[in-house]
Amino acid sequence: MVKVIASSVRKGNVIDVDGKLYVVLTAENFHPGKGTPVTQVNMRRIVDGVKVSERWRTTEQVERAFVEDVNHQFLYEDGEGFHFMNPENYDQIVVDADTMGDQKAYLQEGMVCILSMHEGVALALQLPRHVILEITETEPVVKGQTASSSYKPAMLSNGIRTAVPPHIDAGTRVVIATEDNSYVERAKN
Repeated sequence: MVKVIASSVRKGNVIDVDGKLYVVLTAENFHPGKGTPVTQVNMRRIVDGVKVSERWRTTEQVERAFVEDVNHQFLYEDGEGFHFMNPENYDQIVVDADTMGDQKAYLQEGMVCILSMHEGVALALQLPRHVILEITETEPVVKGQTASSSYKPAMLSNGIRTAVPPHIDAGTRVVIATEDNSYVERAKN
């Protein structure tokens, strides 16, 4: 265990609070005009999945658990969960849907992700920053809307809604940022 200041806690970190391990879901630093800056952390207890919200002064010490980030390749999903393989030693691991969260929509067969492991248990998943998906449906272009940089709603092949520029049509492959579901650019290939 390593002690770090609360303001350095980030999403995906594993911290120890009162002897229990938690994975950080969100961490925000608030600096009010008057008073002490605080860090608001939403986290999930690893053993039972209970979500907890905690608030610390930014200078308070928090225990960070030792977590190993290991590259794993996504294989498939079944009733057991999501199956990943370590490409170095070919060990396979099953990750449950609670650990995956809403990131599971972006998983594609063969995709290399980073699993945060603690004593052989997967605690969190880090997806690649960008994925290439296809637009399945979008609104037609309205003539005369070229002056403003307006975006139109679109549905991606994984079922997630996003906003794309007017020149993008259904069937176009686009690069999407996994962090906030936003359009980055048209896919090059």
